[in-house]
Order: sequence, then C-alpha cells, then structure tokens
Amino acid sequence: MSLIPYALTRPFLFSLDPETAHELTMTGLARSQGTPLALAYCASRVDDPVEIAGLKFPNRLGLAAGLDKNARCIDGLAAMGFGFIEVGTVTPLAQSGNPKPRMFRLPEAGAMINRLGFNNEGLQAFLANVQKSNVRKDILKNPLILGLNIGKNAATAIENAADDYLICLDGVYPHADYVTVNISSPNTKNLRALQSDEALDALLGKIAERREILTTQHGKRVPIFVKIAPDLDHDQVQTIAATLKRHSMDGVVATNTTLSREAVQGMAHAQETGGLSGAPLLESSNEVIRQLRSALGKAFPIIGVGGVMSGADALSKIKAGADLVQIYTGLIYKGPGLVFEAAKRIKKGI
Repeated sequence: MSLIPYALTRPFLFSLDPETAHELTMTGLARSQGTPLALAYCASRVDDPVEIAGLKFPNRLGLAAGLDKNARCIDGLAAMGFGFIEVGTVTPLAQSGNPKPRMFRLPEAGAMINRLGFNNEGLQAFLANVQKSNVRKDILKNPLILGLNIGKNAATAIENAADDYLICLDGVYPHADYVTVNISSPNTKNLRALQSDEALDALLGKIAERREILTTQHGKRVPIFVKIAPDLDHDQVQTIAATLKRHSMDGVVATNTTLSREAVQGMAHAQETGGLSGAPLLESSNEVIRQLRSALGKAFPIIGVGGVMSGADALSKIKAGADLVQIYTGLIYKGPGLVFEAAKRIKKGI
C-alpha cells in the first residue's frame, strides 16, 4: 500500500482553491510517475478479471474521465491499482474552458460542483501524452485498459458537433482500448441537446459509419461507449437505449454530473452553475443504471459512475446493473485507498 496516508495530505490540499489543488496534484503525479516517489501513492491491484465488450479488465474499478484531461498521468494513476483508466475529455483544438473560479467543494455533502468546460490542450498534445505512457508500452506486463474520452470544442456550433467527434475519433482510435463519446457534460453550451432523439440518432449514425472505416484501416474494432447524463426521465432513457442498440454501440457510461441541487440546498456554493458530483449523485445515477439495464437486457455493457465514496457504494452500482464502476470525486475526498477498498468490495460481492 502507499507510504503516505491520504489523511495527512488532504488537509493541505483542501486548504487550497479546488482547481489549484487539482493542478498541484496532477503535476505531482506527472513528475513522480515511474520514479521511486510513486511509492507515496502506489498500491497493489485487486485481481478480479472480467471480460466486457471484448476487453479483459484486470478488475472492475476504474477512473472516470475528467480527472486527467490531458492524459499526463496514466502511469501514476495506474499505480494506484485501477483496472482501467479513462482520460479526457479531449477536443480537436486546445481550449481554456470557462472563466475561473469554476470548481467548488461542498464538504458537508461529500460533493463538488465544476463548470470547467472541457479545458484541455487539444488532440495532438493528448495523443503525444498517451503514447508516452509506459503502461501502454508494456501492455503484457500491465494489462491496464485505457479509455479515451472525446468531445467537441465550445466554439463549434452544435449542428456541426459531429465533425469534432469524428476528428477526435480518427485521432484516438489507434491508441484506445475503448472510446467514450461524451454528450452529457453540462458545461459546454447545448451539448446535452445531443442526447435528444434525432440529434443522438444522427451523431451515432455518423460515428458508427466512421468506425467501420477505421476498423478496416487499423485492423481492429475498438469498442465505443456513450456517456449520458443523470437528468433524464424514463422515456428519454428508453430512447437512448434503443438508439445505442440501433447503431451497434458497445456500451454506455452512466452517468455524468447532475444539474440538480435538491440534495445540497442551503449549503455554501450550492447554487454555483455547473455539474454536481459526489455522494448526492449516487442514487439518481443508480436509478438510470437500473432503467438502462432493464431496457438494454443482460448482455449490454454498462459502466456505472456517480457518487461512489466507499466500497459499499461501488457494489451498489454492480447491484443496480453495472458491469464496471468508475470513481472521481470519491478519489478526491477519500484518496487512493478507495481504489483498493472499492475493487475488493466488488470482488467480494457482498
């Protein structure tokens, strides 16, 4: 297990502005990965192999996209014991995102609000970082599954969104174990409109068509997942499920952050614009998972994410119908120890 308990470093990190703490942490990971300093956070990986979407995952616990937007820290994050890591969201061109401040903690709720807005260094820098990863270079020794999450630039009109997704898909395809199409961030104007019936049908139709070309070109079929929001009613979930199957998507990531503030009313920062993540999201995310499982049947892969703050929370996603589980905000509040705890509880199954 790691040499430095997270309980000793969290008070310092939480004394800083959330985005400053985030950047400090990611810079530290980037500089220490692959060196003896990584002993500060490395841990053994729970052995709980499973095959999902044709991929062999070392265990069912993964990192959600958004933490490592530029794929700078794949090796450092892998050392924490994840079975899979998803990096991004990446857009074709670099963009700074929304104005600061744009990240806020709600400690009493175990939650965060962010309106980052797909801030990233762009596709070319992202791909360069992916290719630098030693985990990817020695895949037989470290069979970590890597997901690459793609989105659209804020300046791209919503009616042209497919162009951005296709540019990103072309770029990431040779380097990804799976690709996630992010149509559910609340922080890029009109992005969630892509979840509507006609828009989603058109987008996934173009992605499926391009994937067939890329499969022939690269000699491999890369699974494609679609990440959706928790703020959907029953009929919307049913429509999305039918569209995913119609276009032969390989899985769904449920869910992104929520716009709801029902669980955090009256708390400091509760009314900040952006997506709410963390403990308050657990049940609404699980309900979407349950609805998806009912609509999609037993075999369709679902990655459950949202509100996992403990091993019990991780297992609740599996019981709701998820095949795999991701964490993000829980890692910020609980530290790397949550990776082992959650993966172990999922393996135990009770």
